Amino acid sequence: MVVSVAVREGIARVTIDNPPVNALSRAVRAGLAEAAASLSTRADVQAVLLTGAGRAFIAGADVTEFDAPPQPPHLPDVIRAIETCAKPFAAFIDGACLGGGLEVALGCRWRIGTAKASLGLPEVTLGVIPGAGGTVRTPRLIGVEAAVDLATGGSPLTADKALSLGLLDAVVADEAEAEAWLRTAVAGDWPAAVADRAVSLPDAGFWAEAASRIARTAKGNTAPAEALARIRAAAEGDFDSAMAAERDAFMRLRDTDQARALRHVFFAERAAPRPPEVRGVTARPVHTIGIVGGGTMGAGIAVAALNAGLTVRMVERDAASAERGAANVAAILDADRTRGRITDAQQAEQLARFAAARDYASLADCDLVIEAVFEDLAVKQAVFKELSAACRPDAILATNTSYIDPRTIFAGLPHPERAIGLHFFSPANVMKLLEIVPLPDTAPKVLATAFAVAARLKKIPVRAGICDGFIGNRILKLYREQGERLIAAGASPDAIDAALTDFGMAMGLYAVQDLAGLDIGAAQRQAARARGEAPFAPVADRLAAMGRLGRKTGAGWYDYDGGKPRPGPLPAPVTEAIAAVRAETDLPQRAWTAAEITDALILPMVSEAAQIVADGIALRPEDVDLVMVHGYGFPRVKGGPVQYGRALGIAEVVRRLEALHAQGLAPAPAAALREWS
Repeated sequence: MVVSVAVREGIARVTIDNPPVNALSRAVRAGLAEAAASLSTRADVQAVLLTGAGRAFIAGADVTEFDAPPQPPHLPDVIRAIETCAKPFAAFIDGACLGGGLEVALGCRWRIGTAKASLGLPEVTLGVIPGAGGTVRTPRLIGVEAAVDLATGGSPLTADKALSLGLLDAVVADEAEAEAWLRTAVAGDWPAAVADRAVSLPDAGFWAEAASRIARTAKGNTAPAEALARIRAAAEGDFDSAMAAERDAFMRLRDTDQARALRHVFFAERAAPRPPEVRGVTARPVHTIGIVGGGTMGAGIAVAALNAGLTVRMVERDAASAERGAANVAAILDADRTRGRITDAQQAEQLARFAAARDYASLADCDLVIEAVFEDLAVKQAVFKELSAACRPDAILATNTSYIDPRTIFAGLPHPERAIGLHFFSPANVMKLLEIVPLPDTAPKVLATAFAVAARLKKIPVRAGICDGFIGNRILKLYREQGERLIAAGASPDAIDAALTDFGMAMGLYAVQDLAGLDIGAAQRQAARARGEAPFAPVADRLAAMGRLGRKTGAGWYDYDGGKPRPGPLPAPVTEAIAAVRAETDLPQRAWTAAEITDALILPMVSEAAQIVADGIALRPEDVDLVMVHGYGFPRVKGGPVQYGRALGIAEVVRRLEALHAQGLAPAPAAALREWS
C-alpha cells in the first residue's frame, strides 16, 4: 500500500511509501483521503503523525500527471480533509517537503522536522504556481513577506530557517522524539488550523516593490508574478475565494507553452545522469583527479572537484605557472567564502585536498586526469604522451577540447579504452553543462564513470558524438554565421543583441563574443579553413585583425570602459567594417523587426538540432535542448531549440526557414527536420 496506517498508544502513524520521493500520485491522494476519513471517528486515536518512508516526506506532485486531465481526489480536497479531521494531524518531515508536500504539511496542525528537512514551493520553476493552498496558507502562517519569497523564488528552506519563520513548530532528532513532542502538544491547546488564521498586511509599498523585483529576476517566467498576485489576493480577501482563484490560475498555467517547456527541461535534467547507454554498467571509483593546466578552465574544474569532496592534483609546465594555477584556485575559493557559499573551515579543508606542481609524476595516483590546456592539437598530444607514461594504466585520461577531434589527440597512445572527452564550460565551477564525448574504443565502464563523476560534480551530463564542435559549438558556429548574414543584409549588431535578450537569451550574440574574445572564434575559423571549410564571419574577422578582441582589449563589437559597454552608437571601426562587408555581398539590404531577427537566428538552430540527432551526434532531441539551455544561455522558459520548434509547430518552422533560404538568409531546412514534421 502506498499509504499505511498503524496505531500505537493513541497515536496513528500514517506513512506514505511511494518511491522514490513519495510524489502525490492519485493513489497517494486517495490513500490520504481515506486515512483522514477513517481516523476521524476512531476512539483509540488522539492524534495523527503523518510521515514519508525513505528520504522524503513528500517531494511534490506527480509531474507525470500534469499532461493528463486531473483525477479525483484532488489535492485541495485531500488537504482540507486533513485540516478538518477531528483528530489533529502533525507532519513529521525528515527530508524533502516540496510543492504539494508542503501544502499537505500546511494542512496539518503542527509541522515537526529533523535537521535534514527541506521545505519549499518550487512550482514556479515548472511554470506554474502552488495549486492546493500554497499561496493561501503560507501568508496566514509565516506572513506575507516570507510567503512571497517562498512561493515566487522557488528555493527550499533549511530546517533552521523554516523554524525561525514559524513554518516548522519544532526540530527534533528522529521520529521517536517527534512522537513524544506530539503527545505533549495534543495534551495542550491546539493551534488554530492555518486556514482559520488572520493575515497581517504589509506596508503599502510592499506589493509594488515585490513586483519590480520579481520582474527583474524571473527571466521571462510569468509564474512568479502570478504567485505574487495570488498571495496578495489571499492576504486581502477571504480564504475560499483565494483558494478557488489559486486553483484556477494553476490549471491555466499548467497548460501553457512555458509550463510545457519547463517540464520538458525538468524531465530531461532528471534523466541526464542515468542515460540508457550506461544503465547496468558499474562506474569505477574516483577519489583523486588530476588536472593539467591551471588557467581559467583548469582552475574552475579544480574547484568543482574540490566542492565535490575530491582530491585534486594540478600540473603546469613550470614552477611559476603552477604557482599561478594554485593562486587561481585559491582566488575562486576565496570569492566563494566572501559570498558566503563556503565557510573559512570549508575553504581550508578544500585547499588541504589540493596541490599544484610541475611534475607529471605527481599524477601517478590519480583515478582520472583531465587535460585543460590551450586548444592546440600539438600541445594536447604532447600532454597525453607525458600522461601515458606517468599515470597508472587504468587511470582515465580525458581531454577538455571544445572542437578538436579527440581521436587525433589520443592517436597512437596505449590503452585507448581509457580515453574520453570531457568538455566543460567556463567558468567550470559555475556552469552546469558537461559534454561527454566517448571515442570508438572508450570502454563502457569509462563512459559510466564519466557520468558518475558528472553527477558528483553536480553537472548536467550530455553524451555527444564526434564532429566539429560536438553538439553545442556546432550549433554556435551556425548561430554566429547567421548573425553575420543578418548584418550583411542590413541588421545592426546592437539590434540583434536587443532582439535576442528580449527573446530571453542570457546575453546577445555580440556581447557574448566580446566576453569570450574574438580571437577565439578567429582561431577556430582559421583551423576550419585549413580543413577546407569556408566559415562565414567577414565582420568578426575584420575586427579581430584590427586587434578589437572584445572586453579584454577594451574594444570589440562594442567599446568598453572598465569592463562595461560604453553607451552610444556603434564604434566607427565596427560600422566601417560592416559597410565594407555589405559592399562586398549581394544580399539585399532591408529593415529588420525583432521577431524577424529571432526567427533568422533561432529557427536554424532547430533545423541543425534535427540534423545533429539524425547524425547520431546527439542521441536524443532532449540532449540538444539541455546543451543549449545549460551551456549557451537559451531561455529555459522556452525549453531549448527543439522544444521551441515543437511549440511553434515543426511544419511552421520549415515554412519560415524555406522563406529565409529563398532570400539567401539561412540554410535550407534539414531533411531530418522535414521528417520530424
